[in-house]
Amino acid sequence: MSAFEAIVSRIQNSNNLHIVEFEANHQIVRMMSLELSKDIQVGAKVKLLVKPTHIAIAKNFAGELSYANQLASTIHSIEYGELLCSITLACCSTFLEAIITLESAKNMHLHLGDSVTTLIKASELSIVKVY
Repeated sequence: MSAFEAIVSRIQNSNNLHIVEFEANHQIVRMMSLELSKDIQVGAKVKLLVKPTHIAIAKNFAGELSYANQLASTIHSIEYGELLCSITLACCSTFLEAIITLESAKNMHLHLGDSVTTLIKASELSIVKVY
């Protein structure tokens, strides 16, 4: 699992749906949730979690995408397996792990130090701790 700390900066509600906006090292991150603890309020410091298999990577990205979270990142390390590739991304003042197919990694010609965009759907982010 990949985790990082953030501060709740905005909460939008409609019926039982919540869109929570966070600030993580000067980048905005958004989460969609059907349930929200009373502890989650603007200004709260939280730990966010995302599965490595739910992180996508874009290289030389330009254009519009429906991913709410498009974070500037740098490739810190690459581990090649037989079918999958584990990529450590320096992002939001922390490290996130992305697991993608080996074929995708090869097609993208990924290298250490490459600037990439980390993509995370708002529905794939969750709060695991409120400080």
